[in-house]
Amino acid sequence: MRIQAATPSQYNEIIDVWESSVRATHDFLPEATLQKLKVAIYKEYLPQLSVYVAVTEDNKITGFIGVDQNKLEMLFISQSHRGSGIGKQLLRFAIEQLAITDVDVNEQNPQAIGFYQHMGFRQFARSEKDGEGNPFPILHLRLHTK
Repeated sequence: MRIQAATPSQYNEIIDVWESSVRATHDFLPEATLQKLKVAIYKEYLPQLSVYVAVTEDNKITGFIGVDQNKLEMLFISQSHRGSGIGKQLLRFAIEQLAITDVDVNEQNPQAIGFYQHMGFRQFARSEKDGEGNPFPILHLRLHTK
């Protein structure tokens, strides 16, 4: 597996990975919200972020990250590759190569919270609503430095 900068020609495959991951981990999202987010991510978020993909030897995208300055905005792994270490590799890349220190996570996604805590992040704040104004509380995490 290698990590490389994404290109717009990969956005459709990235969206497929996103949807696979969200359906496995965000069961609290209504279908209408998921579809609305899918369009927004494709048209608005991906073009504005620094996006990197985890790619297999046969050029299949298995996960991706989206970064804005020091904040990890997205980390998603395809359902079929969850638990294989790709998330850890992408997060380490984001920390070591892109200098990220912060990440937001849905409070209703305990697997993600546990993952980030295991990787050294600690909660420093909480918001009652997500960035779109939906009633999905967000935990704001920061990389804990010793």
